[in-house]
Amino acid sequence: MILIRGARPYGEDAVDVLIADGAIAAIGAPGSVAVPDDAQIVEADGLILLPGFVDVHTHLREPGREDAETVATGSAAAALGGYTAVFAMPNTEPATDTAGVVEQVWRLGSQIGLVDVIPIGAVTVGRKGERLAELGAMADSAARTTMFSDDGSCVSDPSLMRRALEYVKAFDGVVAQHAEEHKLTVDAQMNEGAVSARLGLKGWPAVAEEAIIARDALLAGHVGSRLHVCHVSTAGSVDILRWAKAKGWDVTAEVTPHHLLLTDDRAEGYDPLFKVNPPLRTAADVEALREALADGTIDCVATDHAPHSTEDKETEWAAAPPGMLGLQTALSVVVQTMVQTGKLDWRGVADRMSVAPARIGRIDGVPSSDGGPAGPNGGHGQPIEVGRAANLVLIDPDATWLVAPSELASKSRNTPFAGFTLPARVIATFLRGTPTVLDGALAATAGATA
Repeated sequence: MILIRGARPYGEDAVDVLIADGAIAAIGAPGSVAVPDDAQIVEADGLILLPGFVDVHTHLREPGREDAETVATGSAAAALGGYTAVFAMPNTEPATDTAGVVEQVWRLGSQIGLVDVIPIGAVTVGRKGERLAELGAMADSAARTTMFSDDGSCVSDPSLMRRALEYVKAFDGVVAQHAEEHKLTVDAQMNEGAVSARLGLKGWPAVAEEAIIARDALLAGHVGSRLHVCHVSTAGSVDILRWAKAKGWDVTAEVTPHHLLLTDDRAEGYDPLFKVNPPLRTAADVEALREALADGTIDCVATDHAPHSTEDKETEWAAAPPGMLGLQTALSVVVQTMVQTGKLDWRGVADRMSVAPARIGRIDGVPSSDGGPAGPNGGHGQPIEVGRAANLVLIDPDATWLVAPSELASKSRNTPFAGFTLPARVIATFLRGTPTVLDGALAATAGATA
């Protein structure tokens, strides 16, 4: 048993919260909750308590690129960032396109025990965009995968995309699209605009993203299936999403922390740390993304945590792979861009970083030990109420911290926020009542090998 004393759920009045058997057993005014003799006491003293965060877009690199990240190191970074569940993208080597690979990744996450690791299955075999992967077999696996993506590559063939959307309807699945018309981005290096022209780098036009989102929204509406749009980055994409949602189509979308804060001006120094796909856009795009996240047009924040080895990233701009770390800095960037600007309160943060992504990934139900409809990884994104799963995060909203790449848990160091002083810090993370982070440091947990 654990008693969290004096925490403020959603930034509101202080309460004591008793955790027992993986669930919230009691909530009461400070001093009113009976403390069992064997209870561990966590002094929250006004810290903010939220549901544990859920990331629907994480790259853990295992299997195949363990030089950049492993399920263990990525899980550690996630827990330190306040996450209790992450969805692992399938651009591994081999691709996560069969039930066997899906179960391998899921079991690794379960053995480590720091966060629930839910594999995302590839839409097409080898992510090559030629024929559908074993979507049904992955959905029937022990991991109960219901989210599918070829992230890093767009499902460009509209007929294949339609078939994928039709297929996943059978088990309430969702296709998460990397929206990029590749014929418009050949050799592209950064956002197409004034900065790319000045730097002499080939531009990645906004329309390459927007055209695919419009096409796939129409397909999802026609089929009556669920579409999720990965890493939205332009104001035009926001307009299309508003239109699709106004039609009543089941279209959801995510935005990354780096697209909420950074602009294409960061490319001025040709530092590959700021190279990402989709690229950093303009200040006008950043403002549109913030407004869309605030009003719910964009449903959630997803990190697109993309580790790369030092050897791969520390090279000339054109040769460097796109991608940035994000798990340990996500909360702080959201606080800086959305809370401190008055666009979201703490309930809004809980919704965009926990409730909505858990709902999109269908892990907001009651976990089932037999792998039934709710899946084995449920209980995330739930309200802070008695009887709910104790997947929780404690935050110090007044703290600030200096981002030092060498101190991050990831195996890679490619954070765009190196040297930034960011607000808010995760003090404790609880996965089904077990502390995975305590006092801001990784806690000793059963099975944890990170």
